[in-house]
Amino acid sequence: MKCTREWKQELRQRYRTIRMELLPEEKARCDRHILERLLCLYQYRRAAVILTYVSKGEEVNTEELIRQAWKDGKQVAVPRCMDEKVMQFYLIQSWDDLAPGTFGVQEPLTERCRLLTELREGLCIVPGMAFDFDGYRLGYGGGYYDRFLSGFQGDTAGLCYSSCVRWKLPRGRYDKAVDVLVTERYFRKCNSRHENEE
Repeated sequence: MKCTREWKQELRQRYRTIRMELLPEEKARCDRHILERLLCLYQYRRAAVILTYVSKGEEVNTEELIRQAWKDGKQVAVPRCMDEKVMQFYLIQSWDDLAPGTFGVQEPLTERCRLLTELREGLCIVPGMAFDFDGYRLGYGGGYYDRFLSGFQGDTAGLCYSSCVRWKLPRGRYDKAVDVLVTERYFRKCNSRHENEE
C-alpha cells in the first residue's frame, strides 16, 4: 500500500500534467474567468490588503489581479521564502519591487519593501496543484503555505482550474481549508466560519 507522501507525489504529477496540457488560449480564458469571479467576492471587496503569490508557468495567473488590486486602492503583499521553510509577505507598489528568488519565483526586494506584520485581516490568495470540494489543497511539497496559514487569521481563497478539483484529497491534521475555492466555472464556500457574513 502506498504511503501518503508517494500518493501526493503521484497526484502532483497528474495535476501538473493537466495544467501543462492546457492550450495557451484556453488557459488565458480560464484565468480571466477566475479573476472575474474572485473580484466579485465580498472577501475581495472588503479587503484592504491582498496577499497573493506571483504566478509563473502553468499556475493560475495573478498578474491581472495584482494590477486590479492596485487600481482598487488596495495594498498588495507578496511572499518571500526564508530559511527553515518560513514565508513572509512584503508590501509591493510596483513590478520594480520584485526580482527572481527562491525556485525562480518573483519575490519582493526586502530593501525596497515593507514587511507585512498585521496578519489578522486581508485576503490571502492561496495557490495549489489541486483542491478538493472541502477547500483542502495539494501544495507543491515545501510546506511554506501550510506554515503561514496556520497563523493567518484573515480570509483565504484558493485559485484552481476546475479540471484540478477532486472530491477529496489526502490531508494532515495541521492542514487548513481555504474559505472559498474559485475556479473558471464556479466559486464554492468551503469554510463555515464566515457563513453568516455577506
